[in-house]
Formats: sequence, structure tokens, C-alpha cells
Amino acid sequence: MILEAARVLSKYQFENSIIYVGLSGEEQGLYGGKGLAQHAKEEEWEIIGIMNNDMIGNITGVDGVISNRDFRIFSEPAPPTETKKERKTRRFYGGEVDGISRQLARYVHKNVKTYMPEMNPMMIYRLDRFGRGGHHRPFNDAGFAGIRIMEAHENYTQQHQDIRTENGINYGDVLAHVNFDYAKKLTAVNAINLASIAWAPPAPKEVKIGGIVEPAAKLKWSKVEGAVGYKIYWRNTTSPTWDHSRYVGDITEYTLDGIVIDNFFFGIASVGANGHESLVVFPNGIFR
Repeated sequence: MILEAARVLSKYQFENSIIYVGLSGEEQGLYGGKGLAQHAKEEEWEIIGIMNNDMIGNITGVDGVISNRDFRIFSEPAPPTETKKERKTRRFYGGEVDGISRQLARYVHKNVKTYMPEMNPMMIYRLDRFGRGGHHRPFNDAGFAGIRIMEAHENYTQQHQDIRTENGINYGDVLAHVNFDYAKKLTAVNAINLASIAWAPPAPKEVKIGGIVEPAAKLKWSKVEGAVGYKIYWRNTTSPTWDHSRYVGDITEYTLDGIVIDNFFFGIASVGANGHESLVVFPNGIFR
């Protein structure tokens, strides 16, 4: 997947850098991810997001389900690096499921629904599979947005197994178990989102919200170099995706008349001249 995505996207020019990495030492303790995340912090990289692809070739699940359209996007709700003050703020203003990794997951989900509607991206509200981990976790630990993209229907007889046959079952991670048409689809999922993020302007660093006890939600945000406009997103508090949006042009303040702040969650994305959008930023400040 990495090699094919790099081959395709190498034909284009982007505003942001795309780094393709193969990381080792996952089974031994996520050593590859830890090393690169530490290097990124030391070098002060401005990482927009980490897309960890781990197991993207199987369509036949251990539960008997066979599907070449489903895939999962794992993301944790809030950064582990958040401060005590930030946790207290969430209690009163919301945002329990609106951390930077969750916004990256929503971004991927939206693009897949737009450009690959035949696919079924399943957003899983968890860092990784139950009690397990992947190479995006060290980046999350360092404060970066990171998600895991992988097959939806795993077969555990093909993971962490010596190659053998027992009771008529073939165990082991072998080439015969890889469905390359499915892997091709998930490669396209990655290429679409890598290109979209790399072509987009930066996200606003500051987004403030107001409108307490008022009949309208008010938003202010910091201006972004390279953006030609901004889009306000909002959704019901129980919705997993940004379901409503309004493009408001090249301004840094807007009032959503008739939309009560208590009933929705809100966010802001920058929009470039090419139409590509940044990740949505959940409000990180309050004004009255």
C-alpha cells in the first residue's frame, strides 16, 4: 500500500509533505513508532495526522462474514496529553469525542463517502482493537493526531501464528490470505486522504465559541495563511459525523442565527483555493 500510494502521488505537487514510513518492532513494543514520534518531537515537526495502516488485506472474518467493502477507522476521543484544565473545560462545554484524532477519523470518513461511496468506513470509538495497540499510539502519546485504518473482518488464525495445519484449519500469515482487490481499495482510501490533506491549507489554530443563553451560536477563529475562506460545521451532540456545514467566505467571525449553542457541537475548517479543506477544529476557547 505504501509503495503504491507513493508511486501514484509522486506525480503531483503538494503544499504539505507526505512521508511514507515502514515501522518495525511493533510486536516487540511499538519501537518503530516510539522512535519516530520522539524524533518528530525533537525536530519540531508540524504533523497534521498519522494514518497507520495495519492489516488491510483480509476480507474473510473469523465470524464468517465476508466483505470487500467494510473497513475500520480506530481513533481515540481525546489526546492523552490534555491538561487538567482542558479536562475540566470539557465537562462544562463538551468535546469528549472531539479530540484531534477523532477529527482525523471524521475527515477520512467524509472523503471516503464523497469519493468512494461504494465503501463502508466504520468509525470505531476506541484507540485500537480491544486491549491491543498499533504504531499510531506512540504519536497519540506525543500529542499528534493519529488513527488506525484496517480491515473490518479479521481472521485470528492468520495473525501471530506459526504456519501449520490443525484440524483442517490453515494457520499463518501467508500470501494466499491477501485479497489484493481489497488492498487496492484501501490503498485508494489512503491516497485520496493523503492528497486532500496535503493540498489543504493549515487548520485554524484558535477557534472560539459564544452564544450562551442566546438564540444563536457565535464563532471566531484565527486567520490562516493560504486559506480563501472557511467552513463552519455543526452536528447533533449524538452524531458521529459533521452533518451540517456552511461556507462563510474569507472572514474570521460568524453568527449562526437560529441555531442554539446548547443543542449542537461546532467546528471550523479552512478552505483553500483548490477547494480542499483542512481538518475540522473543535472550539478551544470561549467568548461572551
